[in-house]
Amino acid sequence: MAWKLSPRIEEILKKGRDGVPLERDEALALVHLELESRETYALMEAANHLSRAQFGKKGERHFHIGLNVEPCPMDCLFCSLTRKAGLFTEKYEYSMEEIVAWAKQGEAQGADGLNLMATGTYPFSRLLEVGRRLNKEVSVPLVANARDINHKEGEQLLDAGYVGFYHAVRLGEGKDTPFKPERRIETLRVLHDVGLKWVNCVEPVGPEHSPEEIVDLMLLARREKATYSGIMRRINFPGSPKEPEGMISERRMAQLVAVSRLVMGTTVKAHCVHEPNSLALVAGANLFFPEVGSSPRDAEAETGEGRGRTIEYCSDLLREMEWDPNLASNVY
Repeated sequence: MAWKLSPRIEEILKKGRDGVPLERDEALALVHLELESRETYALMEAANHLSRAQFGKKGERHFHIGLNVEPCPMDCLFCSLTRKAGLFTEKYEYSMEEIVAWAKQGEAQGADGLNLMATGTYPFSRLLEVGRRLNKEVSVPLVANARDINHKEGEQLLDAGYVGFYHAVRLGEGKDTPFKPERRIETLRVLHDVGLKWVNCVEPVGPEHSPEEIVDLMLLARREKATYSGIMRRINFPGSPKEPEGMISERRMAQLVAVSRLVMGTTVKAHCVHEPNSLALVAGANLFFPEVGSSPRDAEAETGEGRGRTIEYCSDLLREMEWDPNLASNVY
């Protein structure tokens, strides 16, 4: 027996499926859909159709390398690398030799980008040094993931060989973090001014975040011209202050990935999800982050020995969902 979607949802999904970016009220209507509803599955199909039509069959693997471990004084409540978390009590920087070895591993295994993450107190001069060295060692595009920067620092990153900068105005910014959203947005403007590609996730999503908060960050990503965006859920490390809030399921995350994908329309080069999972790959996502080094979601200092997934694992998952990781990247 044939079944129909509600007329309004059907209209929104037709618009999104055709690549026309959604408005705020339309995105909110989709975020409010019941997970078990037919409309949610139709939403995921629409996002999947849009991504496969726009990105071809390319499955992206952007290799996260965490550069340092420390009891960070910024004390963001969702991060395991903080002083308050108490998981790490001493500072440790991965050596240049370790970083180069990971970068060469990533290149050999076909990584489409190297995302180099550092805590807020990591010396900026060291980040520049890492970029200059890796540019001599590998040909994979480099992306910095660090503190807020000014124009001079943005130009220095470009000179050191970085092509992009991961940056997010986080959910709970200014409440769960010591940072003002306005300062985070200033950094986005810096990136555009100097010519660094801005890459982003709406993160870290938890059950306590309202649909309005989530959708507003999706719209920010589109308005500020993210090269790619997507959804990252909050992972509660042992003893996390956020443990009482719980975590969203991968199923809910896939729904949000699909909404975010339709919000972005044809403005992006890829669509990401973290952590890697197969369901999101039929909901509009095509970009994974395999991980080594430090991670704000892990109690292990080297996430490759903990939560972090390998490039091979991510490649296999992409292939199982009929994305081809061996095609050339669409992003850089």
